[in-house]
Amino acid sequence: MHAWLCDNPIGPEALKWTELPTPEPQAGEVRVAVRCASLNFPDLLIVQNKYQLKPPLPFVPGAEFSGVIEAVGPGVTQLQAGMAVASFGGIGGFGSHVCVDARQVMPLPSGFAFDDAAAFLCTYGTSHHALVDRAQLKAGETVLVLGAAGGVGTAAIQIAKAVGAHVIAAASSDEKCALCRTLGADASINYTSADLREQIKAATEGKGPDVVYDPVGGAMAEPVFRSIAWRGRYLVIGFAAGAIPALPLNLALLKGASLVGVFWGEFAKREPQQNARALNELAGWYAQGRIKPVIEHRYALRDLPRAFELMASRQVRGKIVLSVD
Repeated sequence: MHAWLCDNPIGPEALKWTELPTPEPQAGEVRVAVRCASLNFPDLLIVQNKYQLKPPLPFVPGAEFSGVIEAVGPGVTQLQAGMAVASFGGIGGFGSHVCVDARQVMPLPSGFAFDDAAAFLCTYGTSHHALVDRAQLKAGETVLVLGAAGGVGTAAIQIAKAVGAHVIAAASSDEKCALCRTLGADASINYTSADLREQIKAATEGKGPDVVYDPVGGAMAEPVFRSIAWRGRYLVIGFAAGAIPALPLNLALLKGASLVGVFWGEFAKREPQQNARALNELAGWYAQGRIKPVIEHRYALRDLPRAFELMASRQVRGKIVLSVD
């Protein structure tokens, strides 16, 4: 097999395309021949040694992938060779083959394309857990999605609309805002060219959003939290802007608002049955055409360094998908 090996986590430039022994699945594992993999922001952080997960060196990065099971290890009874699957395993996906815990594998329904499947679990799992589980979003409520043109943002728009919510998409350019409207956003805000609080006030007729979906963090967090509706729920997804904001807690008191942490990976480990139910609902929505990953760029797996450069520029709309030749 071949894979991108990280033996010096100083950034994507240190990754090496390497021939490795094809692994054999251990107890509770399956070996997957990878068809497609996708990039998520943590993939960049992990090869920069900036992520909470710090695998022993050397390791193969790549959290999310799809493919076909080639072999199953002892004790695996629910999966078998030949099954099409997707997985979010943390590492290992940026290679031609990977062994992964069978509990981290989702069998793909008929008709689920490999490229869509590789771009599905993390973004849609995160957004469903955030909006449906943590925020208890209801039809008719208003959701403000920050970073709305990115991978999790585009998923959040579609899921919020599937629930019946009113969606305001906030993004950094007119082009990104236009994309969000094609995905179903009812309104959009370009936060680089207008006063964000004034735009939120106008878009919500002064009420503020019931739910804020924030994968960005940074300087926008406080003004947005100041704009939230009474009993609003502010979802902390991540910190793509780099800076982790410090919010004055009196704002939560004054608005009767909740600051809600969202960690889908840990949720999937701790509450696997509830996560499986969520993924089953998402797969049904995909089959119905109600949700579909936005894939703006496609590369061969050998071109991973170019894909990382694009992700680091923060100009990607939706997801980047890599195909194994």
